[in-house]
Amino acid sequence: MSLPRPNFSRGPSRFTPMKKPALIAGVALLALAVSAGWQIAANDLANRQLEENLRDLASRNAEHIGLSAPTTDDDLRNSVIHDAKELDIPLDPNQVTVQHTGEGKSSAVHLSADYTARVRLLGFSFAFHFTPSSDRPPS
Repeated sequence: MSLPRPNFSRGPSRFTPMKKPALIAGVALLALAVSAGWQIAANDLANRQLEENLRDLASRNAEHIGLSAPTTDDDLRNSVIHDAKELDIPLDPNQVTVQHTGEGKSSAVHLSADYTARVRLLGFSFAFHFTPSSDRPPS
């Protein structure tokens, strides 16, 4: 005596008419969350890279030991803008601050920027404000 074989082609579907729209809505929400998260993470990563570049630029001390002529504020500002452009961060010269402290071998350069990045999602735009600085320790 053999057992009857189950018939998988009959019976109610696992996806009832109400479950299909809920599944589609869930997948769409997940896709939106991933898209927003990706944009936010990309902006944060670019900000961290720019901050690292600011620290590198500020720590260059070739002029302290006489290897090069002192770098002007405009040169430093243009270097920051160039680095930001490579990271797809639009910066204007007025968004970059260059400050000098001390004199001679004890002088230091402090660089900072102030900008807003946008995250776009379904026609909405969210602003994220960033203020990278050469003075902050690496995180």
